[in-house]
Amino acid sequence: MAEVALRNVVKKYDDVVAVSGVSLDIPNHEFLVLVGPSGCGKSTTLRMIAGLEEISGGEISIGGEVVNDLPPKDRDIAMVFQNYALYPHMTVAENMSFGLKLRKFPKSEIKTRVDNAARILDITELLERRPKQLSGGQRQRVAMGRAIVRNPKVFLFDEPLSNLDAKLRVQMRTEIKRVHQKVKTTTVYVTHDQVEAMTLADRVVVMNGGRIEQIGTPNELYHQPKTRFVAGFIGSPAMNFMPGKLETNGSGLKVRLSDALSFPVPENRAARYRPALGKDILFGLRPEHITETRGSNGAGGNHQDFSTVLDVVEPMGMETMVFFKVGGAEVCGRVEPTAAKGSGETMQLRANLDHMHLIDPATNLVL
Repeated sequence: MAEVALRNVVKKYDDVVAVSGVSLDIPNHEFLVLVGPSGCGKSTTLRMIAGLEEISGGEISIGGEVVNDLPPKDRDIAMVFQNYALYPHMTVAENMSFGLKLRKFPKSEIKTRVDNAARILDITELLERRPKQLSGGQRQRVAMGRAIVRNPKVFLFDEPLSNLDAKLRVQMRTEIKRVHQKVKTTTVYVTHDQVEAMTLADRVVVMNGGRIEQIGTPNELYHQPKTRFVAGFIGSPAMNFMPGKLETNGSGLKVRLSDALSFPVPENRAARYRPALGKDILFGLRPEHITETRGSNGAGGNHQDFSTVLDVVEPMGMETMVFFKVGGAEVCGRVEPTAAKGSGETMQLRANLDHMHLIDPATNLVL
């Protein structure tokens, strides 16, 4: 078994705290992604698991064994870096087998492992080539193959796709997911790209300022963020935030966003939000939940139609982004290409209030 556990792990560089009291349980076979902006501590956390950084406090265990004082080579982990770090004078097969040769594995077993990894990664026909004869995506597969042949307890990926172009990144994302489905090794993956995190992970850990903001499945983070940071970080384009105030609306509640615009609060959320009545709040709604009006005038249910003047229109092919102002805040919506009007024109839009979030600006917690 290869569970990974972190208990109150701290990393300090002199007076700078890079990682502050991180605790995590990663069960066997899970694909866990650490995501967050630059400087949030995600790569430092990964490097402490690998043994490439000493921990300043806390405890790390792999497969039930505390590894705080074990060197990287004795932790039974394999790491794939942003830089492929392939030996240019060696063939693909030699690069993949080099670590096994150093550990004195029999030649027959080395060949079996290399052939098996090459088949999984679809690079069998590349085994006799050298790195300079490979594309960026092929080199990344070789780097993954070098890790797979080790048959480690844990795979560690440190932003492995950031050197690739956008199209190749999408292909390699799919490749990595396919490999994990075949190999089923416990995997910890670091990225700053939240789309990468959402598409790859069984669970995502969102980090900010050296701390964990939230842990959950991609769907949980998208639909049930606990803080403003998570709400704004997960999703592309980012969630819209509009300052407002919670008011009574007959027997219910409404969010007042400007003199001209207010949205009713869905009945099933009224009890949860009522303690914030009369207070300043932030109203959050994702661009995909602000669309063109579709059928039935005036909407209904938990949808609300409203009219606005568009500031900017950005055609994207399959959809169009529209930007407008609400109470001084810039807001983005996603509409059908044929529905979008030009900049400066008035457009009817529809807000899906089933997906609204209210945030306390004093604590940045989602209510």
